[in-house]
Amino acid sequence: MNMCRILVVDDEESIREFFQIMLKREGYEVQTASNGREALDLLKSKPVELVISDIQMPEMSGLELLAAARETDPELLFIMITAFGSTETAVEAMKLGAYDYVQKPFKIDEVKIVIRQALESRTLKLENQQLKKELGTKYAFDNIIGGAPPMLRIYEMVKRVANTKSSVLITGESGTGKELIARAIHYNGPLKDKPFVTVNCGAIPENLMESEMFGHKKGSFTGAIADKKGLFEVANTGTIFLDELGELPLTMQVKLLRVIQEGTFKRVGGTEDIIVDVRVISATNKNLDQEVKTGNFREDLFYRMNVIQIHCPPLRERKEDIPMLAGHFLDKFSKVLGINVKKIGNEAMEVLRRYHYPGNVRELENIIERTVALEPGATILPESLPRHLLEVQQPAGQLDANKIEIDSQKGIDLEKLVAEFERTLLTKALQQTGGVKKKAAKLLGISFRSMRYRVDKYSLSNLSVDDDEETSDLAESDEAASA
Repeated sequence: MNMCRILVVDDEESIREFFQIMLKREGYEVQTASNGREALDLLKSKPVELVISDIQMPEMSGLELLAAARETDPELLFIMITAFGSTETAVEAMKLGAYDYVQKPFKIDEVKIVIRQALESRTLKLENQQLKKELGTKYAFDNIIGGAPPMLRIYEMVKRVANTKSSVLITGESGTGKELIARAIHYNGPLKDKPFVTVNCGAIPENLMESEMFGHKKGSFTGAIADKKGLFEVANTGTIFLDELGELPLTMQVKLLRVIQEGTFKRVGGTEDIIVDVRVISATNKNLDQEVKTGNFREDLFYRMNVIQIHCPPLRERKEDIPMLAGHFLDKFSKVLGINVKKIGNEAMEVLRRYHYPGNVRELENIIERTVALEPGATILPESLPRHLLEVQQPAGQLDANKIEIDSQKGIDLEKLVAEFERTLLTKALQQTGGVKKKAAKLLGISFRSMRYRVDKYSLSNLSVDDDEETSDLAESDEAASA
């Protein structure tokens, strides 16, 4: 708080001297002016954080100075000085934007408190503005990383729903970035300056759930020593994000439905209806359709929450995004940890590509953080990666269909899966034969012509040698393969 600049404006020299001595002792930088005109000139040449001004001054009153100064700087703090019994004018000053007023004769301790509170309020306001700016940057669309088709569809959906107040249900496995999507919707819409409150429905004990969500009155149960606002009340005018919605007990599902339908609730132990205006965004890693069928989730609540659904794909379904995500996390943790790791080597990146990521993007982030922390050089090498990643082998021999997971909602893309498997085996065969397509074809039990067709189909020409080196054996190869 010290070294803040304060301007004291008063036509009485003794008042200016009093404030100058007192404020300098407190560690502030002080300027003085004997009238409003002089004060405005000083403000133009050297901005200050706080103005302490007398209200009654010749030529330009304190109210006129307040109005003129705040035209240039609407955030400039003013504390007005008024004579005893002249509080009406001081109140008028506060209506015009003054922070507070002090009365003559001064009580030094009270004056110090008012000044300190004024400067603290300014600091808090600036911090809040900066925080909102950072949040807006952090949850901008371009911070949701990925260029795979499923992610492009999500970007488009988020942009469209951000400007509505419809309920959104975000589905997907743990670690796929559901909360990031929820925050992007909030901070890129009209509610961005309003509260965003997160509730983890699976982390709150059932006996405390109602109190946490809707608050309680003093004495309503043992330990309720004071009135308490619930999270819905805290989120009023903004967004409430109900994470792990599928974990919500049936008894709470009924109460939640009433809030969404009517916009009102009662605190535990209370009789008064509390009205709220809240946008609800929820997320789940469960199949709520199935939960409805088994009776674990209310059908009417499901339809209320599932007005707009956004599905976050698992990382294994968008592996083309792994290099981009890994590079983002590398930059992030190199800066956070202060370690000069500049890139991920090609072999290490291939290891990252092969892994199946049961923990999704969150697991990849943790892997990169651990690796950056332990990497002794400037480039991440395979041996720096966690051991269990190195144990993942390329598919070989036969495809084990029992290990393939089929999403009950989306199913699988069979053609894409088979194509990826075929491309992997072609790549491996070419690597083992030094790029000689004839030998690779023999390893795979296909004709040379078929091999050449597949190399073109999957753009693997960079792994193979020129056809001219093999054409002399073409007839023999095709004949042998067809025999």
